[in-house]
Amino acid sequence: MDVFLGVDVGTGSARAALFTVDGRMVAHAAEPIRTWRSGTVEVEQSSRDIWRAVCGATRAALLSGGSEVRVRGVGFTATCSLVLVDRDGHPVTVSQSGDAERDVVVWMDHRATAETDFVNGTRAEVLRYVGGRISSEMQVPKLLWLKRNLPGSWAATGHFLDLPDFLTWRATGSLSRSMCSLACKWTYLGHERRWDDGFLRQVGLEDLVADGHARIGTEVRDIGAVAGRVTEAAARELGIPAGVPVGTSIIDAHAGALGLLGLRTDEEAVDFRRRLALIAGTSSCHLAVSAEPTFVPGVWGPYQSALLPGAWLTEGGQTATGALVDAVIGSSAIGAELAGRAQAAGLAPQALLNQRLEALAGMEGCPVSRLTRDLHVYPDFHGNRSPRADASLRGMMSGLPLVQTEDELARLYLATVQALAYGTRHIVETMNRNGFAIDMLLGTGGGTKNELFLRQHADALGMRIVLGEEEEAVLLGAGILAAVAGGSYATLPEAMAAMTRPARVIEPNPEDAPFHDAKYRVFGEMYGDQGKYRRAMEAI
Repeated sequence: MDVFLGVDVGTGSARAALFTVDGRMVAHAAEPIRTWRSGTVEVEQSSRDIWRAVCGATRAALLSGGSEVRVRGVGFTATCSLVLVDRDGHPVTVSQSGDAERDVVVWMDHRATAETDFVNGTRAEVLRYVGGRISSEMQVPKLLWLKRNLPGSWAATGHFLDLPDFLTWRATGSLSRSMCSLACKWTYLGHERRWDDGFLRQVGLEDLVADGHARIGTEVRDIGAVAGRVTEAAARELGIPAGVPVGTSIIDAHAGALGLLGLRTDEEAVDFRRRLALIAGTSSCHLAVSAEPTFVPGVWGPYQSALLPGAWLTEGGQTATGALVDAVIGSSAIGAELAGRAQAAGLAPQALLNQRLEALAGMEGCPVSRLTRDLHVYPDFHGNRSPRADASLRGMMSGLPLVQTEDELARLYLATVQALAYGTRHIVETMNRNGFAIDMLLGTGGGTKNELFLRQHADALGMRIVLGEEEEAVLLGAGILAAVAGGSYATLPEAMAAMTRPARVIEPNPEDAPFHDAKYRVFGEMYGDQGKYRRAMEAI
């Protein structure tokens, strides 16, 4: 059986899956990845550990698929983390500890806040393509931080790679870069197919210009192109034949969009300006495409050809979603006990809390959503990605009781999920005011496996949510890249149409609209209040 290998490197694990030509998963496996955290902002990983996990997951998936499967193409997707290797391909440390194995600055690392402020202070024209303000999650501030704080590593680095491009390099030996990564995270001007050398010099990265961009990429390929073929060495490590074509890589959330945006519902034709892909994992990404560039303040993009060749991508997001829910549950006095009971029952803690919320709603004679009438959460505990574009923002809670019972934790968990839904609503409203007409979410990721998450988002936004037949849309997106690279489809849209199918639709409940409208107003006021508190303290 001919299959296509899709590999996704997330924040905590590497996953591999085998897909048929019509997009059906026949095998899947995962391997954990190690992460180091220093203080509150520095998050690091090891590229060697990541590649080990990729190879382990791939071999396990192949074993599960059976001896008759034949891999015809490979697609890689990963978080937009920054990898440093020297000219011989050995890791270069990004850590102040000096540990050479720690050569990856993880996407969520916020060490470069001062550099981010400095870059934004230039008000350079290139910032227009990141919503007006660059984020500390992007690579230019991180590169500047490395140059300022780790000059030895800066000098020793032969190649600065986005993690998706690191994976294609390890598999093929090709140093070609993905338009997706470079346009979305490196300020590469995809619509002009060039680096802005004046900007790089202006922010202090002139040595990247002096070497002709050799360390950051000279060959840039569109999504849907072939990056190279699996080398003999990589073939032995992965357990697949040498010479298999490997597609140009893509950021993980963007792979999810490939697995979602082509879903055909009851519409005669797919209208991308009405569709938003919601990829809800540790963080969340909100992706839409348009035929013409659409500039949205505080929302990243527009990026030409970063997702589909010729189309313009706009990207919103929330820095902490699944991570926030986990933190709220884990920080409760009963969080550990709840986690233990959930594990014993073979469930996630959220499932037990969902059950408790249903019971509370029955006891109080109200819909589940209204259990948080006097309890409110502002969700930017790790900063705001969009549309506020302010990494310094922090979370807030109002209405906490003295006691910490399971019932109170269930209410706080619900209020947190609702706050995340209001954050998505804020992003959608901002996009719609600036040229989009979004009235449908297409969802994937861990959050969308939670019925409470889906219901609160549908009701808070007043729009339907469509889920694909393949729940793992990010892996499917990698499989779509593999199928195009392998020659089974000529174009990405053709592969998207053939390999994706809708499974179910969650319709909004209009009766809950007034309640969510009121809480959404509180959501906005909490942001304003945080500003008031800051100004009061700055005056001291």
